Amino acid sequence: MAAAVAGTACSQVMDQQPSYRPFQASGQFADGSSARPLPADTVARGLTRDDTLLFTGQQDGQVANQLPMPVTRELLGRGQQRFNIYCLPCHGYVGDGDGLVVQRGFSPPPSFNSDRLRAVPVGHIFDVVTNGLGSMPSYAAQIPVADRWAIAAYVRALQLSQHATVDDVPPDQRAQLDQRP
Repeated sequence: MAAAVAGTACSQVMDQQPSYRPFQASGQFADGSSARPLPADTVARGLTRDDTLLFTGQQDGQVANQLPMPVTRELLGRGQQRFNIYCLPCHGYVGDGDGLVVQRGFSPPPSFNSDRLRAVPVGHIFDVVTNGLGSMPSYAAQIPVADRWAIAAYVRALQLSQHATVDDVPPDQRAQLDQRP
């Protein structure tokens, strides 16, 4: 009998420990909540997501027509690299919606080069990559926020490249257009 009592006395049943769910009512504290307020001057770890333009593509409640970072050659290069990985299979090389997936029977996405999509703010492009639209899924889990902006910038560059004229080329560089190898 002593062995039975000793065996039960040393039992550690983890599921019988007292615990609270977040924000569950509690009589233990004067405010009645099990959650404790953060100490003064606490600093958040990780991204605070307080930059609305960067994380949502909106500014003052409207879809933004600017990027949250300067457009550089490096940004466009990164955007092209990410576009070729994630977007090219459906959208094709220049964004006409004729990628390999479409050529194998998937419904084509709209062309980036349509007048309608050339007129949308760049924040819309970021939002579609982030949240998806129609049959396009969200890429927020696969593509970091900075790369989503790089893709949006590259899509804008594609749109400009497909509708450029000779008048868009600076006069001092027009002579190079005729010098094809």
